[in-house]
Amino acid sequence: MPHSFCSSLYHCVFSTKERRPLIVPEIQTRLWSYMGGVARERGMKSLIVGGMPDHVHLLLSLPSTLAVADALRAIKHGSSLWMHQSFPHFAWQQGYGAFSIGWRQVDVTVAYIERQAEHHKKRDFQAEFLSILKKHTIECDSRYIFG
Repeated sequence: MPHSFCSSLYHCVFSTKERRPLIVPEIQTRLWSYMGGVARERGMKSLIVGGMPDHVHLLLSLPSTLAVADALRAIKHGSSLWMHQSFPHFAWQQGYGAFSIGWRQVDVTVAYIERQAEHHKKRDFQAEFLSILKKHTIECDSRYIFG
């Protein structure tokens, strides 16, 4: 086949190391933009980036040649180096959540990421992450996720 076509959309979520609230409001917009730029430089499309002081959500469209693990490694590495300029001890958690979605869920996922402040008036990151895992029928032991 002369052409290959791929639609790989991922709602990605990860927190700061030890869920420290280091992504202060004054830097959030710049960090979200920077992360989108890292994605773009590596052939991804960042549909939206947002989050809270202790975690981030990204909606990414990945090319067929890029594995989700490599995509997130690049974004986390590049943004961590950038954040070190303001916070020398900044680091992301080791892992991440990456949840595939279809095009019909894009608008709902974008709205969800845009309303992070509203969501977190009712529940913390841990409850949110466990809820996302459950929604995607991923079984886990929370002792090993947040330990």
